[in-house]
Amino acid sequence: MLRSDANPPIAQITVRQLAERMAQPQPLQLVDVREPAELAIAQIPGFVNLPLSQFAAWSEQIQPQLDPEVETLVLCHHGVRSAQMCQWLQSQGFTRLGNIAGGIDAYSLQVDPAVPCY
Repeated sequence: MLRSDANPPIAQITVRQLAERMAQPQPLQLVDVREPAELAIAQIPGFVNLPLSQFAAWSEQIQPQLDPEVETLVLCHHGVRSAQMCQWLQSQGFTRLGNIAGGIDAYSLQVDPAVPCY
């Protein structure tokens, strides 16, 4: 039996859907949880970097930095770390979350080949 207080599943957003949403004028929060060394290789403009390895440094400031009412899409290399971040954000009261399936690797392969693969 399902509990009534169970969190709903987090949406899986394709990289093509990400590109479509980024092209629209609606408010959108974009979070990249990869490490600074990964950002040096490849990144997508418009994302704020919150490396998961530095969770203790930024986690207490998440509410002032991000609005829990605004759609928030989370990116990593392949989609695993971003899924972890989405689960944590959900526990912090964020309700409009999307995990970018395939991460920046899929974005490079399917949307923008100018973004390097690594």
